[in-house]
Amino acid sequence: MPRDLSIRKVLVIGSGPIVIGQAAEFDYAGTQACRSLKEEGIEVVLLNSNPATIMTDKDIADRVYIEPLTVEVVEQLIKKEKPDSVLPTLGGQAGLNLAMELEEAGFLKENGVRLIGTTSETIKKAEDRLEFKATMEKIGEPVAASLVVENVDDGLAFANKIGYPVVLRPAYTLGGSGGGIAHDSYQLVEILENGLRLSRVGQVLVERCIAGWKEIEYEVMRDNAGNCITVCNMENIDPVGVHTGDSIVVAPSQTLGDKEYQMLRTSALNIISELNITGGCNVQYALHPDTFEYCVIEVNPRVSRSSALASKATGYPIAKVAAKIALGYTLDEIKNAITQKTYASFEPMLDYVVVKLPRLPFDKFISAKRTLTTQMKATGEVMSICDNFEGALMKAIRSLEQHVDSLMSYDFTGLSQDDLMEELAKVDDMRMWRIAEAIRRGVDYDTIYSITKVDRWFIDKFAVIVEMENTLRTQELTVELLKEAKRIEFPDNVIARLTGKNEREIHDMRHANGIVAAYKIVDTCAAEFEAETPYYYSVYGSKNEVEQTGAKKKVLVLGSGPIRIGQGIEFDFCSVHCTWAFAKEGFETIIVNNNPETVSTDFDIADKLYFEPLTPEDVESIVDIEKPDGAVVQFGGQTAIKLTEALMKMGVPILGTSAENVDKAEDRELFDKILEECEIPRPTGGTVFTAKEAKEVANRLGYPVLVRPSYVLGGQGMQIAINDNDIDEFIGIINRIAQDHPILVDKYLQGKEIEVDAVCDGTDILIPGIMEHIERAGIHSGDSISVYPTQSLTAGAKAKIAEYTRRLAKSLHVIGMINIQFIVCGDEDVYVIEVNPRSSRTVPYISKVTGIPIVPLATQVIIGKKIKELGYTPGLQPEADYVAVKMPVFSFEKIRGADISLGPEMKSTGECLGIAKTFDEALYKAFIGASIKLPKFKNMIMTVRDEEHSAAVEIGRRFEAIGYHIFATSGTARALNEAGVRATPVRKIEQESPNLLDLILGHKIDLVIDIPAQGAEHSKDGFVIRRNAIETGVNVLTAIDTAEALITSLENTDIKKLTLIDIATV
Repeated sequence: MPRDLSIRKVLVIGSGPIVIGQAAEFDYAGTQACRSLKEEGIEVVLLNSNPATIMTDKDIADRVYIEPLTVEVVEQLIKKEKPDSVLPTLGGQAGLNLAMELEEAGFLKENGVRLIGTTSETIKKAEDRLEFKATMEKIGEPVAASLVVENVDDGLAFANKIGYPVVLRPAYTLGGSGGGIAHDSYQLVEILENGLRLSRVGQVLVERCIAGWKEIEYEVMRDNAGNCITVCNMENIDPVGVHTGDSIVVAPSQTLGDKEYQMLRTSALNIISELNITGGCNVQYALHPDTFEYCVIEVNPRVSRSSALASKATGYPIAKVAAKIALGYTLDEIKNAITQKTYASFEPMLDYVVVKLPRLPFDKFISAKRTLTTQMKATGEVMSICDNFEGALMKAIRSLEQHVDSLMSYDFTGLSQDDLMEELAKVDDMRMWRIAEAIRRGVDYDTIYSITKVDRWFIDKFAVIVEMENTLRTQELTVELLKEAKRIEFPDNVIARLTGKNEREIHDMRHANGIVAAYKIVDTCAAEFEAETPYYYSVYGSKNEVEQTGAKKKVLVLGSGPIRIGQGIEFDFCSVHCTWAFAKEGFETIIVNNNPETVSTDFDIADKLYFEPLTPEDVESIVDIEKPDGAVVQFGGQTAIKLTEALMKMGVPILGTSAENVDKAEDRELFDKILEECEIPRPTGGTVFTAKEAKEVANRLGYPVLVRPSYVLGGQGMQIAINDNDIDEFIGIINRIAQDHPILVDKYLQGKEIEVDAVCDGTDILIPGIMEHIERAGIHSGDSISVYPTQSLTAGAKAKIAEYTRRLAKSLHVIGMINIQFIVCGDEDVYVIEVNPRSSRTVPYISKVTGIPIVPLATQVIIGKKIKELGYTPGLQPEADYVAVKMPVFSFEKIRGADISLGPEMKSTGECLGIAKTFDEALYKAFIGASIKLPKFKNMIMTVRDEEHSAAVEIGRRFEAIGYHIFATSGTARALNEAGVRATPVRKIEQESPNLLDLILGHKIDLVIDIPAQGAEHSKDGFVIRRNAIETGVNVLTAIDTAEALITSLENTDIKKLTLIDIATV
């Protein structure tokens, strides 16, 4: 059927802030779909609370609302914009849940709006555990024995009937939130209580545990006429029991026989037809490893994390096609954008192997439990493509940027044989390296398989890699051996380490014998048709397919790799805008990146896309073929900055700020000189290498001091020390990661933290706006609530900040972006704490709220244009007439055992925005966007360190005034009561019941304000309180300023009267 012409104006609901389980894949899908709708001349209205993404950019939709994703906001928006349709299948679980609530309440019908993309009956059948089971039984598809329960007793009874272990899955949640595997009744009660609370409808599915079976996924498409195709099938190396987002995934599946493959494909097509799905859909199966028995685990009736992977793995743009299907097109009417000849009804064929590895956040959460279960923990992922499995795996390992480059990266040689067998049973982020160690010790495949349930085929492939390590270690390096080592993608530095040579010798031997990387094209059809879009991956021992281009100037844009805490999607936003800006200026653009979830690796963003690891060797192979005229490193976060030196050695000019000037900002002594020349004060401090030197500096400055490694992103390893013991402990933690850079010790100043992003052209500087953090200095800027325009700075302080920014940018010879963090003490004392001559995580947010396209401007400046020619007046720009509040969003409940108190090390995974005419309303929207919706029970707990008692009293008084009942630990309760604020004293955790913990676990508390004492010695008590509160869904604040912001927003806003602001008009 041709397009449905009654669809003219579509509301697209995005997925909100990035949390573990719902990450950048929805930004990628949403962006692609919005562009696909606009091609058809549809007016697109976008609602999404995340300011960091490309999706919420005015280039993507006609109307852009960065507002909280709540029913009230959507209702108001529909009344204001009057769309005729809502497309809910691109916003992950958040978008789907919102659409369902509005549909069930009858609101959409009353306002003449319909759901497109998929009907509410379909969503119900797939999402509602009971309906799904009934539908599967109707068409004879097997599912695991299960029961939906609404209380704990029914769960216990059913588990006793089917036998432990059982899996628990709450209805309508995302990334397995609140779920888990229970091995006995004690675990069952614990997981079930939490799961019932997290489910939108208070239901949890208890089912037979099929852990240990193979997990297989099919990504399928269907249109309104009933045409179905499978886009891709994928196999998890990890058996069922590890969330697919945390599993190592291979596409296409490697261990299925044709009979199994066809059986599951037929099943997937039957299911999608019975559920009447239109668009993309993902079906997950458990397959018995030895028989043909299988069961359906779940069906996602929307674009999912796996669809992003399937799109990048096959080159088939699932979201783009899904958007066209929603408009009524059929698959045989939609052209395949990659070949321009075939149609979307043509199933992709792969003549290569794709491997996806998760990026887990345990380097940030040292105390966290590392085990992987049905609850997702990864913050991002990397993907690699090769013509053999071993090669794809080796490339993926070095793409992770976690100090790993082969299967030898973790050392288990110290374990006895018995210990190793015990450790093999552990499922965590090191499981693959343990299997390799077992193979080195000659453990047979059957034993490894019986413990890990990893298919013997994969174990054999790990063994091929282990054998190669051994051969390189023991035999002479011949040309033939080098060829084979490179075919399975051993990097030069690993070959050098094993053969006792240096990396350059290996590089030269390769080039002398013609052993160089060749690039193959991803074309969706195993080379049956020519592809029009150059999308490449490297192999060894094959012929090169890269088109030689030479007419235009070439620029290499280095991406930011996998999403992790501290380096998120903001840098992808910068990379994409930079690429678009270069293309506009007539350059040929080349992107190198390895993250399958992001917009930068979409097939039509750059002229050429290389899906490769971001290591010097891999980048050099691309440089040898492309010979770019320059590279841009300032938009790809720390990942790209780290490649600067290597690029210069290859003879590639660095565009923008030169490497030596970047060094000046990072190197303590050089930077101190610059500050002196510029006459800019900074907190006093020193550079040290050992704990002894650090204590000397600290005692000279006087405690408290800030201890941190140089050259990091996201404040990794940063700590506030209040005595000598702290210094010993912190230096120990920092030195766990090999340090070739010194450690900085600074006087710790308490003041307002201020942040500025600016563009400099060598003479003039443009400052879009000054951002002020609500939390005092000492909390990482990525974790603070940030306000634009500033609310409390004097005109004098603002002028000083602008002037210091100008001086610094000038003396560092910045060409392009610079980010500076200041501390303002009192009215006029301005100190500089950090300068980064690159783009930062606040760039997307400040671009959107000021309407100044910072990245395109910076890109034009890098090419040599001047700010004045571009039509801007240099200096600090006039302030907007509304207020924007950026709120960090955390994923703590997903990572058991992580300490959630905020400090100088970044812990948030995403952010959302509140934007309004007044500060109070903007703040209120930001809290709601971060899903802090209060009051519920009007009970709260306060436990505050002595220094903060006076501030705590004021906050307590204001909470009491809006009807809160305050419980507090003895010291805090005394301070409150003496000041006339009613507080009920409650016992600390180590005292007998009823104590603090019982209160929290009683599920009647809204909020915990816990301000821990600083330093390494702070009590384990606070840690336990904060963990338990998070795991029972209570909001926890660990900074007094955040608590003040929250009470301010609660005192004066009515949810029904929000003002909605379209930022596409800013």
